[in-house]
Amino acid sequence: MPHILIVEDETIIRSALRRLLERNQYQVSEAGSVQEAQERFSIPTFDLIVSDLRLPGAPGTELIKLGQGTPVLIMTSYASLRSAVDSMKMGAVDYIAKPFDHDEMLQAVARILRDRVSASSAPAEQRPTGKASAGEKPGVDNSNGEIGIIGSCPPMQDLYSKIRKVAPTDSNVLIQGESGTGKELVARALHNLSKRAKAPMISVNCAAIPESLIESELFGHEKGAFTGASAGRAGLVEAADGGTLFLDEIGELPLEAQARLLRVLQEGEIRRVGSVQSQKVDVRLIAATHRDLKSLAKIGQFREDLYYRLHVIALKLPALRERGSDVNEIANAFLLRQGARIERTDLKFAADAEQAIRHYSWPGNVRELENAVERAVILSESPEISAELLGIDIELSDLDDDDFIGLAPQQGGASNTSHEPTEDLSLEDYFQHFVLEHQDHMTETELARKLGVSRKCLWERRQRLGIPRRKTGVASES
Repeated sequence: MPHILIVEDETIIRSALRRLLERNQYQVSEAGSVQEAQERFSIPTFDLIVSDLRLPGAPGTELIKLGQGTPVLIMTSYASLRSAVDSMKMGAVDYIAKPFDHDEMLQAVARILRDRVSASSAPAEQRPTGKASAGEKPGVDNSNGEIGIIGSCPPMQDLYSKIRKVAPTDSNVLIQGESGTGKELVARALHNLSKRAKAPMISVNCAAIPESLIESELFGHEKGAFTGASAGRAGLVEAADGGTLFLDEIGELPLEAQARLLRVLQEGEIRRVGSVQSQKVDVRLIAATHRDLKSLAKIGQFREDLYYRLHVIALKLPALRERGSDVNEIANAFLLRQGARIERTDLKFAADAEQAIRHYSWPGNVRELENAVERAVILSESPEISAELLGIDIELSDLDDDDFIGLAPQQGGASNTSHEPTEDLSLEDYFQHFVLEHQDHMTETELARKLGVSRKCLWERRQRLGIPRRKTGVASES
């Protein structure tokens, strides 16, 4: 059982993270500072260290040296994201931005531990050289060698061929596909097979950062550029200099930020918010979206000139339902992984489960499949997993268990809505009614808080249910 050290001075966050990891069959120790960790534990004996960046006394990056090769995952807020990128240059294996959802943390932990085992068993010349980034989608495996994606159906073989051709170039790439199909895996393969593999790959989910912060996060800002800018700071485009910038869900990027990004692509330079001077950057851009950017450009919601700059090379990632027997191959890979996590090597799918996996439409794609397998493994009392345990025939199977928490309004707000949950109103119906009724006078942050979910969860549900985000009539996000 992997042994993980959490170093976090906020007791509530530390306890919640410990419970999350222990529920997923990890052994966990904890400390409130680097000094406490040194006094209580032999740091190099851990399999992974998860540490906040800003701690009392020494910063979390001090654990990189003290760990003597133990991977260190840095946690940070968006306000200090640039510092987290610096920590990767110091040797941190990855960073994860607060607030993070449970799946994001578990995926990062599982990937880092898996990569550590692979690196220790692989010959030196076969070990990966590119750095990974937070938010990796499920589905990584070594079954396709340097590509690292499970699946051998004709559409995927065609995709692999294009990846090998495109990766060595510096051309911009647009990856298209539904949510949960693994677009970041394709971006990572492009980076790892490029001449930039030893430089950072910086991943940014454009939908997860508030509109008021996106330009500052991407392009940096000067001291005094806006209220609260007490010091100048470089942006993530600068951090990716010499490497790859991956912009996930680029269709959510505000028009003002699109104009700045266009300058990066046309002139190879950036200008920080509040600055009059530009500086050169050498960045390869890979973008991803599940939306039709060409249609958005026609109605003025996406810059047409930026669309054509991005659309140099377009890669289409098929939905899971279009990949034939790949779905069973991926499911078995997830089963092996989840079984190893709880030390059960005897698990297998029953015949009815194999059929259900093959014929279900998987609207949530690979992410939904992984959640279904994890749920089945946890609930299974025998080595054979039945279709019933997968739960894929129920109406809301594509919602994560944690997403059911708080889908009624929280205390102190929106309590007079006319759409109270009843036996006749599904959670999806309630969610849709609540958002449509309140989005004219609530920000995304307020909506998420009232529903008891994260901003990222709110955004994903909007996409899944086709609820457009209102651009006017709502106070700006702070």
